[in-house]
Amino acid sequence: TCNLPGSHLLKSSSEPSPHSNAPTLNESLDVYIKLKGAGRSEYFITTARRNIDYVIKCLGCRPIDQYSSADAAKYRDWLVEKGLASSSVKRVFSSVKAIINLAINELGVESKNPFAGVYLASRDDAKKRKPISNNSLKHLQNACMEADDDLRWLVAMISDTGMRLAEAAGLHVDDMVLGDVPYVCVKPHAWRSLKTASSERKIPLVGASLWAAQRIISMSDSYCFPRYVDGIKCNSNSASAALNKWLKTATRQDVVIHGLRHTFRDRLRAVEAPLDMIDQLGGWSLQSVGQGYGDGYSIEKLSEWMLKLVNG
Repeated sequence: TCNLPGSHLLKSSSEPSPHSNAPTLNESLDVYIKLKGAGRSEYFITTARRNIDYVIKCLGCRPIDQYSSADAAKYRDWLVEKGLASSSVKRVFSSVKAIINLAINELGVESKNPFAGVYLASRDDAKKRKPISNNSLKHLQNACMEADDDLRWLVAMISDTGMRLAEAAGLHVDDMVLGDVPYVCVKPHAWRSLKTASSERKIPLVGASLWAAQRIISMSDSYCFPRYVDGIKCNSNSASAALNKWLKTATRQDVVIHGLRHTFRDRLRAVEAPLDMIDQLGGWSLQSVGQGYGDGYSIEKLSEWMLKLVNG
């Protein structure tokens, strides 16, 4: 027992002080969502809430100046014990750091961010998404045409456009143009935002994607996939679960719907499409400043290469 004068005022470094004017972690989250959440997808907000809920479950909800670097390290170890891959741990920490940094800067908190200096190891534990082989892709597209329902239209649409699942699931029929050069316009909607600015693009419709577009337009005059869109949000997570289950059965491989996007890039490489064209078609971030100059490739030129893709 410590009998030094004033020993009753001492506390363990792991115990938060009851006296703090700093916002709590939940209050910091509210500030973050208010300032950063406007115009963002529901997924953005859900992810931020989930990551903060993880911190609270592990460490409790405290004023943000009452967490220590030791607490942050404990949180890191807790995430690892939960089975998160190192890349996922880094994403979670990036989110938590951003939320606390914003609160510190906006509210004038005299504190460092305890989650900013924590060592995050890079472990070779990430499971690489497998592309789908050309033979499996043809088999898959044939299976889509045989089933001929909205779920298979969605798979077919992604297979020959390389769209992200949320991009395709959130399409409106007005996004598709079936003229001399058919194409789909990937653009933000009230119910579904886009991942990046470069995600907004036009993709020629060829092969299985053209077939899917024709089937969709013949059956709908509003949302392409109304089971996933209600005009307020696009539930792409539900689509992912249903489609991944069917894909594994149809291909007899351990593949997921996002693997079609990897395959799309490989197929463009195989026909020796220019790198900046590949990035334009897939909505990938530009690799150089020069790629951002001009209007990019015309829909006619893109169509030429897309036809090589399906006929090669």
